[in-house]
Amino acid sequence: MDVAIIKYNAGNNFSVLCALRRIGVEAVVTDDPDRIRRADKVIFPGVGEARAAMEYLTAHGLDGVIRSLRQPVLGICIGQQLMCRHSEEGDVDCLGIFDVDVKRFVPSGAVHKVPHTGWNNISVVRDGGVVPARLDGSYVYYVHSYYVPVNEWTDVVTDYIVPFSGAMRKDNFYSTQFHPEKSGGVGSDILKHFIDL
Repeated sequence: MDVAIIKYNAGNNFSVLCALRRIGVEAVVTDDPDRIRRADKVIFPGVGEARAAMEYLTAHGLDGVIRSLRQPVLGICIGQQLMCRHSEEGDVDCLGIFDVDVKRFVPSGAVHKVPHTGWNNISVVRDGGVVPARLDGSYVYYVHSYYVPVNEWTDVVTDYIVPFSGAMRKDNFYSTQFHPEKSGGVGSDILKHFIDL
């Protein structure tokens, strides 16, 4: 199994690499378009800022590469957000794979602070995605200030201030807003499921 992790100016690649090793999968971190195209599976993770990330992707021709991929692709956290049409973070146009806009959480009193950080449960509303239906109700780890509203491609819903897309799927593109690489056994299960798709 040839797995490529897309390298760009957003952190967290090492955490994903280590999480894959824990489930017995070796991967390469690369920004080489040919190497990414050749991979059996591609992971597009990230912790960072949307505008800066899109500027890097565009400058290195990776925006077109990602859109053109036909193998299974998994976007994580900002990777999910960058797969959308537009982000309020930096007011930037993104990859447009999912035709939906990324919104900023508006804090709701002392209970709901931004960023949304920590463990929250998930509701699987559409089976067949990267999160198996048997994981409905499980807890996963989130760190984010921006979210993707629930839409026609939503597979998983989490509720924090508003219901939002915890995971999505369209054709060969899969995504999670949460961090499977930081979500313990549940996260490992999700990564294994993606590798087996």
